[in-house]
Amino acid sequence: MKKIITSILAAAAVFGFVSCNKSSGKSSEVVVKLGVTGSVYEDLWEPAQKALKEQGINLKIVQFTDYVTPNNALANGEIDLNGFQHRIFFATEIKNKGYDISLIGNTFLTPLNVYSNKIKSIDELKDGDVVAIPNDVTNGGRAIKVLESAGLITLKEDAGFNPTVNDIVGNPKNIVIKELAANTIPSALNDVTAAAINGNYALDFNIDPKTAIVKDTLEDKEYWNLIAARTADLKDKEKVAVYDKIVKAYQSAATEDVYNNKFSGYYIKTGWGIDELEQYK
Repeated sequence: MKKIITSILAAAAVFGFVSCNKSSGKSSEVVVKLGVTGSVYEDLWEPAQKALKEQGINLKIVQFTDYVTPNNALANGEIDLNGFQHRIFFATEIKNKGYDISLIGNTFLTPLNVYSNKIKSIDELKDGDVVAIPNDVTNGGRAIKVLESAGLITLKEDAGFNPTVNDIVGNPKNIVIKELAANTIPSALNDVTAAAINGNYALDFNIDPKTAIVKDTLEDKEYWNLIAARTADLKDKEKVAVYDKIVKAYQSAATEDVYNNKFSGYYIKTGWGIDELEQYK
């Protein structure tokens, strides 16, 4: 894993075109800042960065340490794009915080598995054992559904797509569900019996997905990860053209090779055949 870029720049104008120097014959360069969460994204985006460089686009990766900040930074113009979240989280953020941001491309589906440093099988869970899940609504809801699929809990019939702990009506093992910030769960793994850990954080902490005691098999479209941009920027045809190149550079055989070879197929390409920018072109 490459080192995480530690600084987040809050420049007033972060999307800009370097002036064309006609006397020297140099081509102009477009600088685009992409917000992500976790060093794994630097590996995932490396092939696209190289391909875009040849097209005069300098795609800079800006690291964030949580899931809350990247959408706020995008909406406020501190970055140009972000690529860290799935659709249901994205929709919830827009609904709750009023962000005027839009989906422009699809990336991958990644599981939210359950891991443990104390037991080898989910069957070893005992009465009162603690299982940690993310405390944000969407990833927490997904984790609850994973626990349900493993037979650990049952939910109300009308729980809906994104359940909460209040929707649990059956808990035969009397497990204690502890809600923690998603980025802190890997470091708390020794303090709980088991934990549902988001894929990017699991990889950042070198947690092998093959060691999961519960595999997330949910393939709903709502869990597709995406690339987002400010809606206002999509009125600018020139920016849309640049963003289209960025999406296409990511959705490439080179990126899929990283999925399959570097991460053993842990990431699964999803929605690459859908042109989410078509309406803005």
